[in-house]
Amino acid sequence: MAKKLEALLGDYVLRQNGDTLEQVPVGSLCGEGRVVGLYFSAHWCPPCRNFTPLLIDLYKNVKKSGDNLEIVFVSWDRDEASYKEYFSSMPWTAVPFDPKKKAKLTKKFRVQGIPKFVLLDGETGKVITCEGYACVINDKDGCEFPWRPKKFQEVIQGKLLCSDQKEVDALENLKGKTLCLYFSAHWCPPCRAFTPILVKLYKKLHEDKKNVEIIFLSSDRSQESFDQYYDTMPWLAVPFGDPRIEQLKNLFAVDGIPMLVVLDEKGEVITINGRGAAMMDEEGLEFPWHPKPVNELTGNAAIQLNESACLVLFTEGEDEDIEWATEVLTETATTEHNKGEDQELFFFFGGDDEICDSVRSFAKLPDPCPLLVILDFPEQKVYKCTEKTITSDVVKDFVRGYFSETLEPVLLRGPE
Repeated sequence: MAKKLEALLGDYVLRQNGDTLEQVPVGSLCGEGRVVGLYFSAHWCPPCRNFTPLLIDLYKNVKKSGDNLEIVFVSWDRDEASYKEYFSSMPWTAVPFDPKKKAKLTKKFRVQGIPKFVLLDGETGKVITCEGYACVINDKDGCEFPWRPKKFQEVIQGKLLCSDQKEVDALENLKGKTLCLYFSAHWCPPCRAFTPILVKLYKKLHEDKKNVEIIFLSSDRSQESFDQYYDTMPWLAVPFGDPRIEQLKNLFAVDGIPMLVVLDEKGEVITINGRGAAMMDEEGLEFPWHPKPVNELTGNAAIQLNESACLVLFTEGEDEDIEWATEVLTETATTEHNKGEDQELFFFFGGDDEICDSVRSFAKLPDPCPLLVILDFPEQKVYKCTEKTITSDVVKDFVRGYFSETLEPVLLRGPE
């Protein structure tokens, strides 16, 4: 964990000591049973200023029962003077004021707004929860700190509705099945458009003897709307208004609908982008859509492009081009894919999907193919490979240059 956290934060963080700032080795924050909280915040942000006193109270309460929590302030302040003034009110540590480091951490944890409170396991470095803000709001005394997510089976246990309005036991009925959790609502037009596609797919999977079940988790605003919508569905549902719905939304960080989360027989996530996969594979030929090291650049990639750095090899879209692109990307892509939740670069080949033209236009890319680029839209940067002949070794060197920060980016927008 120490090396992992040092790679993110640097060798040291700062702590207030009277009128001076002392350096605290990052490694000293780590260890068995410890929790490291990253607090993304800024003095100019009113919700942050309202939340900080609550977080201070929680911090002090947790410290009373043992030294198992340390918080690290990651500043979104616009200048160092504001950073220092805000940090002076905090009893924990902080990353030194550094816009580049802030940008790196923001991208790593996909922070789209503040305040944001991310909790990491101090021994493994794995994310405990990215929803620390909501956890503090709902549990101000930290009674359930550090809010480790419950297993899906723990949350879903109880009764589920069948399409004939009868009830079944969740654990007994779902045992050994691949599950799709369908977060949706009747008032949502994209949901109503997607539901018939999902119904058709569900019936096809059952015709093919796939051991799969779908559970509807409603965001409807009334029992009447729920009943009307659920009447169009042939699968199971959590009853309207059941607290398990909100618990599962939090567990899978659902912030928009429709969303289709696919779980394996053990309740582990296969993909959170089941909706996109289903729309591209309406026959379910590749169900349950395990993530691949290399994927085609389609509209389904929009979320990934907006949240992460993505390497794209643009081609003319012919079958032989796609086969070649997959071959030259696979070795390096697999290395990154095997990093699991620590993967920072995602790999695509561009064919003839219309999104390729949109992406090329937005990133101001030239027309000739093949073209190898890294698109870092979160940081508004594009990296272009200058090699004329693209090989597996060229891809490997290009990625190595990106991670070592030796590539020269093209900025998508000028300095503000």
